Amino acid sequence: MAVENNGVNLNDVLASSGVSTGTKKNTTTEPTDKNALGKDAFLKLLVTQMQHQNPLDPQDNGEFVAQLAQFSSLEGIQTLNSSVNSIINGMGSSQALQASSLVGRSVIVQNDKAVVDTTQSFTGQVVVPQAITEGKVTIKDKDGTVVKTIQLGEQKAGNADFIWDGTNDKGEKVDPGNYTFTATTTVDGKAKEMYTLLPAKVNSVSFQNGGEMMLNLAGIGKIGISKVQTIGI
Repeated sequence: MAVENNGVNLNDVLASSGVSTGTKKNTTTEPTDKNALGKDAFLKLLVTQMQHQNPLDPQDNGEFVAQLAQFSSLEGIQTLNSSVNSIINGMGSSQALQASSLVGRSVIVQNDKAVVDTTQSFTGQVVVPQAITEGKVTIKDKDGTVVKTIQLGEQKAGNADFIWDGTNDKGEKVDPGNYTFTATTTVDGKAKEMYTLLPAKVNSVSFQNGGEMMLNLAGIGKIGISKVQTIGI
């Protein structure tokens, strides 16, 4: 006695599950990707498959277990994606809070320029790569004119502090404004330039998609927060 095969076409099953087969143009404006098999559609597909299996040749239990395991794995991945997105959103909120607290504060960055209020003492640092017997910091105004030379003397490797009292080499007070600091030393008879770490005021903060937070520093411009050495008051 011949038994009619009750199997169904995969396209029919997918259609009943609400999943597009790609043979018809999607005319809806929904943002959901109809070609993606979500967990609800996967479950509908599994139930439909069970309903239409051949009674004389039922599907093996092992195959059903494997499909259920795939369903569980799919649900776990979706849950993980949701958790990761929540963490990312939380990090964004934390970063925004951190940014708001930085505005108006002073930070120390590796740079050779600074806005200086010459009515007060200005403190900076020089990164000394190795022990030196002598070194100096040359300070120039916005026009490139040398206004002050500060002698560092003998220094060990590390960060060496220097203080500028806002006067020129003649002992006269100079105007507040933008100044450039160049630190040099002599190694094996050759002049060598050293990095300077200078304070700068945070005027504003900006965010970049997928990038780090950028600080807009007075007299310097934008700089990544990862380049900040110290956060002051």
